[in-house]
Amino acid sequence: MNIGEIARRAGVSRSTVSYVLSGKRTVSEATRQRIQAVIDELDYRPNASARALKEGRTRTLGLVIPPASQRLTDMQLGFVASVVEAAARHDLDVLLSPSGGDHDRSFERIVTGRRVDGVVLMEIRLEDDRVTRLARTGLPFVTIGRTAEAHAMSWVDIDYAGLIARCVHHLADLGHRHVALVNRSAELVAAGYGPSHRALAGFQAAVAERGLVGTDVCCGDDTASGEACVEQLLVTHPEITAVATINEAALPGMQRALTAAGLAVPADFSVTGVAAQHWAEDFRPPLTAADVPMREMGAEAVSLLLEIIAAPGSLPRHRLYSPPISLRSSTGPVRVR
Repeated sequence: MNIGEIARRAGVSRSTVSYVLSGKRTVSEATRQRIQAVIDELDYRPNASARALKEGRTRTLGLVIPPASQRLTDMQLGFVASVVEAAARHDLDVLLSPSGGDHDRSFERIVTGRRVDGVVLMEIRLEDDRVTRLARTGLPFVTIGRTAEAHAMSWVDIDYAGLIARCVHHLADLGHRHVALVNRSAELVAAGYGPSHRALAGFQAAVAERGLVGTDVCCGDDTASGEACVEQLLVTHPEITAVATINEAALPGMQRALTAAGLAVPADFSVTGVAAQHWAEDFRPPLTAADVPMREMGAEAVSLLLEIIAAPGSLPRHRLYSPPISLRSSTGPVRVR
């Protein structure tokens, strides 16, 4: 059953039926009652688009992701999947939009085109023009990650500073004195990528607190970069006995470099960090790590966004996740070389 059949039976135009369903234009009471009688007789249920039109909403959320030209990491894809799944549970669609570089027009269409009821924004920089743009428009939004001054916006995030600090303390408790942080790429750090800067701050604070010697390096988000990074570390800093990392995509390469150097994990070298659970469990031996709860974070972001859409004047809400360090098999007491 569709609007055309209702219009035929009620003896009116399709547009008149649409006006009754949407409430966008006034229709005489007699005509409205005639149309409503047909609707009741046919037990017609408007589809999602018609309901949205009547509610004045699109029933669509925007999810702004990194540029499509970049290969998304598994963690980024996990956040995308979690947001889509959470939206589906609320009978909502998700419109994906890349941002950055040549894709700013797509983001601008999301902001100004009235195509979505609200936006979830990923991969946040400490100073992020996209956040400023959304705040100025009044379009409801929630971020996965947060800017340097994030009190006035709603967000969910991982406590990278605290978690990396805990990783360093764990290594120090095992007797490691020379440790390294394998961060994300130099390009992300230069762009002010929040997780990279907070991880570095946490690393430096913990190293200073425990009186360790710390080295930090940037690394691309791929296997080859991880391998090259650790190879270089072992050459330039042979005294290092352990690394902490937030670069899960580099883990397979890091493992390959350690194996090639004849270093057994954890007997000769320890590895720990912050990663998605499947990356940690695929490492050999399984990685001691703080497992990022992507599914919960995506669901929380959608829940916060729906609250803002329903109550635009509500106070900003924040959720900082600090999961426990899962002690697996990749860390052990330092071995005197």
